[in-house]
Amino acid sequence: MPQEIERKFLVKGDFRKFAIKQIKIKQGYLSSEQERTVRIRIKDDKGYLTIKGIPNVSGISRYEWEKEISLNEAEDLLTLCGSGLIDKTRFLIPAGEFTFEVDEFHGDNHGLVVAEIELKSETDKFPKPEWLGEEVTGDLRYYNSVLIKNPFTTW
Repeated sequence: MPQEIERKFLVKGDFRKFAIKQIKIKQGYLSSEQERTVRIRIKDDKGYLTIKGIPNVSGISRYEWEKEISLNEAEDLLTLCGSGLIDKTRFLIPAGEFTFEVDEFHGDNHGLVVAEIELKSETDKFPKPEWLGEEVTGDLRYYNSVLIKNPFTTW
């Protein structure tokens, strides 16, 4: 079974100067139950359908399946999503053999900036740049599927 192994952090400083790429992302959820989420995402001009399972006890690992779909299919499926969309800009920042994905949220989640790093195992070591803040791995409030229902600007 494909597994996503990921740690998540708040961002406390200037990270932009380290970014090698920016990607515009818009996404919605066909299902956003804690046990499973079904996400539709548009990254720049490509569409994706993603299914994620419930996280393990540490909050670091969970089942993830993703398939690229056409942009038209993604746009159509976004119209079926529940209320609210996630709108964000993703910055890719190299970190040794890994890459941080720093998401700067817009709209109802404006002001929230979160860094994620996908690992090969839960015990992988990785560089922690000075702009990396508090770890929020496993904190449900920072899951995109929860931010649609409980936006950061309402906290």
